[in-house]
Amino acid sequence: MKNQQLKFFTFLFIFGFSSIYSQYTEVINSNKPGFSESPYSVGSGVYQFESNFFYRNTSIEPTFTIPQSFGADISFRTSFFLEKLEFNAQLTYQRDKVAFKNIFTSHYFTSGLSQLTIGAKYLIFQQEYTDKTKEVRSWKRRNAFDKKRFIPSVAVYVGMNTDFVNDIHKTGNISPKVGVLLQNNLTNDLNVITNFYYDKIGTDFSEFSFIITATQNFGDRWSAFFENQGVFQKYQNNSNLGLGLAYLFSKDLQINTSGRMLFEGKAQGFYAGLGVSYRINKHEDSYIDLNESGKELKNTPITRYNKKQGSFFNRLFSIFKKKDKGTKTRPKRSRKSKTKKKKGGFLGLFRKKKAKEKKKETEIEKLEREIKELDEELKKEEKSSKKKKDNN
Repeated sequence: MKNQQLKFFTFLFIFGFSSIYSQYTEVINSNKPGFSESPYSVGSGVYQFESNFFYRNTSIEPTFTIPQSFGADISFRTSFFLEKLEFNAQLTYQRDKVAFKNIFTSHYFTSGLSQLTIGAKYLIFQQEYTDKTKEVRSWKRRNAFDKKRFIPSVAVYVGMNTDFVNDIHKTGNISPKVGVLLQNNLTNDLNVITNFYYDKIGTDFSEFSFIITATQNFGDRWSAFFENQGVFQKYQNNSNLGLGLAYLFSKDLQINTSGRMLFEGKAQGFYAGLGVSYRINKHEDSYIDLNESGKELKNTPITRYNKKQGSFFNRLFSIFKKKDKGTKTRPKRSRKSKTKKKKGGFLGLFRKKKAKEKKKETEIEKLEREIKELDEELKKEEKSSKKKKDNN
């Protein structure tokens, strides 16, 4: 049973979405270790941090170049207004070696921010695929390739590059960044992400770039990627080829590593990175009130409750709230808990099963109580409206 659940979580980890109504996934959905960005958001109530520590080294070419850099990329992602809308911030802090090569080669070192970008992306189209598990009459149809997989999910990105960076990375003023994000899920284990960006618009350093990333799932927790990036600038064109691995340590934690070959004008070199992605998960599923025909009802006690729970300030302050005893919490992993499990044997497993059943009963009772209260509120509203009609 645990193995099946883990496979299901890994499926979500690779594809980055869980249903047609929500961007939230049961496991962390990270853009690392690649440079590309998925069109899907992290989902409402999720506060996600992604980091990557890197070392970059290229050959020194005349006259001015930055042959070495060591630093960290850090990004923050969250969603609170709409499930399909994500806000993010990206910053890079690095120590650069600045070199000059004429007759003699000289250099110096400088440290500071090289990037500080604030942006947002919105999923404008999400591709849906045919559920072939229900096809039992024809083996050929069940295993045939779904042509809709050639049509990608699409998101748009809009960001702003601040100029609060180190002097050697300044562009002169604040500049916008726009992009189109695509994702094709070609099989259950393979997806391809394609990004197109127009960056630093209106400056002397404006650039157009593309990124193509293919991600393949291996086993229950491992995935690998191959990536190609091209950057076209006014005075120089850059490109790189990258490989990387990601390991799903837990539902909220991912560890990744990557390596790249760099081709920057006449210079060549390599890039190595190691990163960690972690999320604070405060997501809560909303209730949908449907009528007899299955259509969503509006302006009911349930919809008003969802609207209140989904407000910006409610989600902001929910980070600091303690969870109720009746809510489901994830078990903490520690050596102590593992030892107890071994000593308890079958008796310990039986007690643990009973505790889970009791917790489920508590959750069901709480849900029934909330539904009962909402039903009473609805009846009161109907009575009051009926009285108004009789008085009229």
